[in-house]
Amino acid sequence: MGRENRGRWRTLAAAALLCALSAGTLTACTEGPDTGETAEPADADTTPASSASATAAYAVDAPGDLRTPLLRPDVLISSTKPIPEKVQRRIRALDGVKAAMPLSLASLSLEGRTLTIGSVDVDAYRRWTPQTTAVATDVWKRLAGGEVMVDPSVGRRLEGPRGYLKLGTTSDAPHVHIGAYAPMAKQVSAVVTRPLGERLGMPADNAMLVSTGRFTPSVLTDKMQKILGRTASLQVLALELDTDVAKTAVLTGTSAAEAVGSFRYTAHPSGRITPDPAWVAANIRTEQVPLLGNVTCHRVMIPQLRAALEEVVSRGLGPAIHPDEYAGCYYPRFIGYDPAKGLSLHSWGIAVDLNTPGNQRGTVGEMDRDVVAIFKKWGFAWGGDWNYTDPMHFELASVVRPG
Repeated sequence: MGRENRGRWRTLAAAALLCALSAGTLTACTEGPDTGETAEPADADTTPASSASATAAYAVDAPGDLRTPLLRPDVLISSTKPIPEKVQRRIRALDGVKAAMPLSLASLSLEGRTLTIGSVDVDAYRRWTPQTTAVATDVWKRLAGGEVMVDPSVGRRLEGPRGYLKLGTTSDAPHVHIGAYAPMAKQVSAVVTRPLGERLGMPADNAMLVSTGRFTPSVLTDKMQKILGRTASLQVLALELDTDVAKTAVLTGTSAAEAVGSFRYTAHPSGRITPDPAWVAANIRTEQVPLLGNVTCHRVMIPQLRAALEEVVSRGLGPAIHPDEYAGCYYPRFIGYDPAKGLSLHSWGIAVDLNTPGNQRGTVGEMDRDVVAIFKKWGFAWGGDWNYTDPMHFELASVVRPG
């Protein structure tokens, strides 16, 4: 067997291995688009036919076989705003930094789970992934074709008909085909191309992956933090839940993201987090609303929550809301207290859980559908619409001002 054929065989074998990593991967690797041209989705209600042309719009040049050495992602730098180029250069110039790559990073709410999604340069990011992923050229061609790459740890619960994901809660959020389930750098659940990241409204290059080569990462973290100042936080990826390390939460995929803002936070072993007190003081309020009484939520959401509940009352639907079954709004924690599931939207104070006993996950629930329609009118997405339902849950999806 010649050298070229052997190399091609290794690439195809690695791609086949990635397709076998999870139950959902085979579907993603055998159906839908191959190089950016999508087949028309079967369910027009959840994956509109416009997805085909949209996916192609997010495509970039397809990569060839990998010919450069892999890099180990030792440190993740993240910020609520783009990291200035001069700061990036100073990080790269540090003695002991082998390489550094900018990327866009944000939290995306999907079906009751918050994914950390990266918008990347396909060729550059490839070198920072595990070897089985990095050498699978077909996988990277799918990503370059405008599809989304998902880490197998996410599972297939978020996957819609024919392997599509709706990336966001707004009505015009893009439906993108899952190109592959493939292991990637820690703290990143999914990646997309830069054009798609721009479409999602992600801040440009607000994060960096850093490889320290032969150096122990902690030797350099103080020097990096001195360069970054208070504009960014960093974490050693080997210490995924270090309680002494500040992290950054940036929301995307919703038209309310800019109004809600981003914050730095410290994670705790309990699964709870402590957001930056200054962000809390500026954004979290306790005010009175109809039916529920005092609620503690994000200041942006409270007027819409109040307006929705006022309309519920005015239309004689007040008895459909049970105040004693209200489960709160602002509650800073990971979903299910599990860091692997991402931050709960309750951490931003933009979600409420109503009538909890009769509206458990995975059920159609007992929520009055007229109440649901009113909340949607006032900018809320409803968990009862998800593939794995959560009918008690309403979250802020868009800013709608009363009057």
